[in-house]
Amino acid sequence: MNDYLSALAGGVLLGGTALFLRLALGYPLGISGFLSKALSFKLTVAGWRLSFLAGMLLAALSLNWIYPSAISEPLSADLWVLGLAALLVGGGARIAGGCTSGHSLCGMGNLDLDSVVATVIFIVSGAVAVLVMGGTS
Repeated sequence: MNDYLSALAGGVLLGGTALFLRLALGYPLGISGFLSKALSFKLTVAGWRLSFLAGMLLAALSLNWIYPSAISEPLSADLWVLGLAALLVGGGARIAGGCTSGHSLCGMGNLDLDSVVATVIFIVSGAVAVLVMGGTS
């Protein structure tokens, strides 16, 4: 499957999932919020969110097993670098009041000014990170 088709399929799946969650349950698709509430370990709050997160993990593992070339590049960074990156992303999501999926998919869809600003900051920060780290595409 070429890169454009993969990106299109992923976008359609994310958008469809965000729409389904909003219409069926009344909740926006925000993975950091799901994780935060799931880690509260209050079953009434965490139940379906834990299932959603487990489903994401199971889908990724299944895809890797069925279609290994779908995961194009293994992570090559040291474990401490990955841990630091996870802490920075998690902290940034907490400060921003949500993650990229919550702000970009749902907040912008609701025309929420905070989400538009957060999304612009996410994009600019990502571009600066690529520039600083010397990455190219």
